[in-house]
Amino acid sequence: MNWLYLLQSAVLGIVEGATEFIPVSSTGHLILAQHLLKFIGQKEDAFIVFIQLGAILAVVWLYRGKIWRLVRDWRSAPEGRRLLANLVVGTLPAIVIGLPTHHWVEAHLFTPPAVAMALVLGGVAILLVERYYKHPRVETMDQIPVRMALGVGAVQVLSILFPGVSRSGATIMGGLALGMSRMAATEFSFFLAIPAMFGASLVEMAGVRHVVTRSDFLPFAVGFVVSFLVALVVIRRLVAFVSRNSFVGFAWYRIVFGVVLLGLFRLVLGSF
Repeated sequence: MNWLYLLQSAVLGIVEGATEFIPVSSTGHLILAQHLLKFIGQKEDAFIVFIQLGAILAVVWLYRGKIWRLVRDWRSAPEGRRLLANLVVGTLPAIVIGLPTHHWVEAHLFTPPAVAMALVLGGVAILLVERYYKHPRVETMDQIPVRMALGVGAVQVLSILFPGVSRSGATIMGGLALGMSRMAATEFSFFLAIPAMFGASLVEMAGVRHVVTRSDFLPFAVGFVVSFLVALVVIRRLVAFVSRNSFVGFAWYRIVFGVVLLGLFRLVLGSF
């Protein structure tokens, strides 16, 4: 048994679960962690895709009651039909723009310096949104109009085109900028992650499934379970956090972390 492989799997599961739903960019942190752990290759990319399913399963589990009611009552409940429509509309920009550009972005922008730059710029964007955030027009997720959901979906595309922007950061900040309350924007970000991440993961897994063997089952399972458990804790804490706080702390974390990384890359590489 390769204990180093299992340890790497657990560490990356922690990184994924801890960062997927807060506005700091899970993709960015995973790219950096992969390079630090020298966990790079087709099989390793398949692993990263797989553990993302663990994180999204945490959302499904925590909101299983609402999801079940949505599936069961959407024909008779106007709020359910609106949420379903919003999820479809909010996912469309990612399909239309994200799918055709995915391979180019992965080939050219999945690098630590690009991620570090996106972390800094994303942090500045969060500060700007928080600076001009006013009293929300939409208090709950069930009240979100379709046009607002489309706007959030359009902003989500930024996280697809630029690794390090953060899918959750883009969707939450997009929701705030468009007039949602902090809770409505955060919960809609959670729900919008379900089709976006499941779809992206299935597409990516189809392209790398041939490199996975039976011997990879245990490391993949470890990463999946760790990602799921850590994400459960983070989501619960985030919901409690946003009811009382702004996202400014996340913005400064991104900026400081990104600047430090840029400085390290310049010191080590000379230039980039």
